[in-house]
Amino acid sequence: MKAILEELYNGNIYPAELIVPKAPRYRQINKEIYEMLKAWENKLPEGDYKLLEELLDLHCQSSSMEAFASFVYGFRLGAMIMLDVLNEK
Repeated sequence: MKAILEELYNGNIYPAELIVPKAPRYRQINKEIYEMLKAWENKLPEGDYKLLEELLDLHCQSSSMEAFASFVYGFRLGAMIMLDVLNEK
């Protein structure tokens, strides 16, 4: 296995693409979301459904920003913990 810094530098690490929740209900929930969207697509006029899609896209963007902020916070917290442990006298 290559050194983690080399992998990071070479662009071989993609946390956002590799992190998949391991919760048992994750896939079931996504299936339910898909089915509900299909139902709304069939019920709503095309213009209204487009507005719903835009809303969901904005929500997805917001969720991605929250996930990124959580990732950065967790990484920094982990680094601070390591520094504290290594600097312990």
